[in-house]
Amino acid sequence: MIDVLSALSQFTTCGNPVILAVRQEQAERRQTERHSHEQGQLLGSLQGVVSVGTDQGHWIVPPVNAVWLPPHAEHWLTSSGAFRGWSVYVAKEACATLPNSVRVISHSGLLREAVARAATWKDPPSTQAQGHIAGVILDEIASTPEEPFSLPMPLDPRLQKIARALVDDPSERRPMKAWAAWAGVAPRTLSRRFVLETGLTFTVWRQRSLLLRSVEMLIEGRPVTTVAFDLGYETVSSFIDLFREHFGTTPGRYLKRPSAPCP
Repeated sequence: MIDVLSALSQFTTCGNPVILAVRQEQAERRQTERHSHEQGQLLGSLQGVVSVGTDQGHWIVPPVNAVWLPPHAEHWLTSSGAFRGWSVYVAKEACATLPNSVRVISHSGLLREAVARAATWKDPPSTQAQGHIAGVILDEIASTPEEPFSLPMPLDPRLQKIARALVDDPSERRPMKAWAAWAGVAPRTLSRRFVLETGLTFTVWRQRSLLLRSVEMLIEGRPVTTVAFDLGYETVSSFIDLFREHFGTTPGRYLKRPSAPCP
């Protein structure tokens, strides 16, 4: 754990606060081009779902979660509609003991309250009490388990072309051989390289893409039955079973999870 209290004066003297928490809100859909930050960033959604992409993967961030982006991680993001959320920027020096890869974590009550307090600060943290709050936020980023909202992306340009198309429209029912022909790759090569580059078979990867899209649709207010059939599941029960297997709960119970209050 970083010694936040002793680091406060060091970072602020250099014009680089340990943390900076800000509220973010816009009436229209939020979309950013590829970019990166000198600092680490913890971004939380409070309305709708945010999709975050990198060359290595794709993540969705429901309103009860936040996404951690380490310093210099090139990324882009899109909100499902009007955006309301928050960000905590963490000084690069304070990220040494934090995760070095992108991940989605849950909003613990402790993290929500600490971020809410930090978002009221008009100046960088400089008091002992503020240092304790900054330390809580860093500890929560470091210790909160990763949630299953990631989709690894292949690196081969041909496979990446297929993956991007499926992220854009996971309900596309084209069989693997047709995708292979579309991208100019042999089906056997597609199958083999998907496992090598993502750790998942093409079928499992595609199923995970569908499940992530289902979360977005459920949060948009679509009925479970509609989501199941729109995404091509043969029965509602098969969709519910796969959803439970991946997320540890049913779609109905997932939607009853409390959303985080605005900082």
